[in-house]
Amino acid sequence: MESTPTPVRRNIAPAGYTTPPFPSLRWVIQDPVWSLYDLRDIWRFTLLWTLIIYGLFHLGAAGIALLMQVGKRKSNWKYLWMVPLVYAFIAGVEAVMAGTVVGLIVGATYIAGDFTMSTWIPFIWGWVNVLVLIVSSFRIQGGL
Repeated sequence: MESTPTPVRRNIAPAGYTTPPFPSLRWVIQDPVWSLYDLRDIWRFTLLWTLIIYGLFHLGAAGIALLMQVGKRKSNWKYLWMVPLVYAFIAGVEAVMAGTVVGLIVGATYIAGDFTMSTWIPFIWGWVNVLVLIVSSFRIQGGL
């Protein structure tokens, strides 16, 4: 008896498939047009979302750091223009590392399981990456 592919499982990308353009966040469940099949596409979407979300959070932190200097000595402002640049650079380095590792692991898992990936999954993993960064920035006490 011949088995037919289910909507969740995939054998190959559909005929005429092209990678959806970034960001392509559509709420169409298991539509092959808005799904990712290739590991490189999964990695790229995860990396781009992680870069965007890390950038937003780091530049927000830089903005708060600059606001804390309002009313301080004028000599402090001579070097404060570098704060957003340093924060943006750090965000980029962290996002490339986190987005690459997570994108490749999640992509390999989906491909090994022979599943399609919605374009929402890399977006969600970008948020997971930044939430892990935020939680890991707090000091954890071992005992009560």
